[in-house]
Amino acid sequence: MTDSNKPPLAVFDLDNTLADTAHRQRFLERKPRDWDAFFAAAPQDPPIEEGVAMARVARASGEECEVVYLTGRPERCRRDTLDWLAAHGLPEGRVYMRRNDDRRPARRTKLEILNRLARTREIRVLVDDDELVCEDAERAGFTVVRARWTAPSAALKSAQEREGRT
Repeated sequence: MTDSNKPPLAVFDLDNTLADTAHRQRFLERKPRDWDAFFAAAPQDPPIEEGVAMARVARASGEECEVVYLTGRPERCRRDTLDWLAAHGLPEGRVYMRRNDDRRPARRTKLEILNRLARTREIRVLVDDDELVCEDAERAGFTVVRARWTAPSAALKSAQEREGRT
């Protein structure tokens, strides 16, 4: 049962939704993939204005939503992620990350968290760039906005779906 005394949630993905990862894709295009370098470069991600503006509007709109962040990034990236969000003026919000040892596909880990959140809170919208995450979330009854403002990366898609890394 959802708590109607609390505002609904607007759930935002990070990579290629709010943060442009194009400059670090090269670390995933080599064999073996260099995950340490890929995540170490995340603090230099430029913000994606379309996504950032949407997060700010969700927080400031007449029917104010509480913004939360749902990412496939591993927990070890938490400090860099929190610093990046603050540096780019994004609304404060809880950040849900995958455990460092969790290699399940992003669509599974994210849907699990969405379902858990939905037990007690209304989820107004999920904003994500991963088509498989979006499809599964829609099938589960969530309202989804597809973040199509960056060029899709085959390497990142493989990482999200086959390697459970982001």
